[in-house]
Amino acid sequence: MKSARDLFQKISYLQYPLYLVGLFYVFLPLTNKLSTLLHDYNMALIFYGLGISFSTLQDTTKSQNNFSKKIWESPTRSKVFLVYIGLFALIFTIAGIIGLLAENLNTLHELAFGLVSLGVGLLGVLKSGMEMAEHHQKKTEQEKKC
Repeated sequence: MKSARDLFQKISYLQYPLYLVGLFYVFLPLTNKLSTLLHDYNMALIFYGLGISFSTLQDTTKSQNNFSKKIWESPTRSKVFLVYIGLFALIFTIAGIIGLLAENLNTLHELAFGLVSLGVGLLGVLKSGMEMAEHHQKKTEQEKKC
C-alpha cells in the first residue's frame, strides 16, 4: 500500500508544470495585443483545473506546511475552508455548464470548458480536504489522549 501512495505522491508533482503552462496562457494575450484573451484564459483555466486535479493525488495524511496544519486540525477552520472550496467548485461548475449551453453569452461561452475543468478540479480538492481534516483531527485527538 505504501508504494502505491508514494507513486501517487510522485505523480502529483506534475501539477507544477501544468500550473506553469497555465501561467504561460495567462500572459500570452499580452504578446497578441489581447486579440486572443478569452481563448487564452480558457486554456489557462483548463491547465489550472488539471493542475488542481493532480494536486489531489498527494498523500492526505501529511500536512504540506504549518499554515495548512492549523486549518485542518481545527474543526471550525476546516469546515469554513471546506464550505469555501465547495462554493467555488459549485459556482465554477455551474457557470461553465451555463456557458456551454448558452451560446448567446459569448464571453461565458468562451470560458466555459475552462470553468468546468476548474470546478471539477476543486471538487477533487474538496474530497481531499475532507480526508485531510478527518485524519488531522483524529491525530490531534489521539495526541491529546496521550
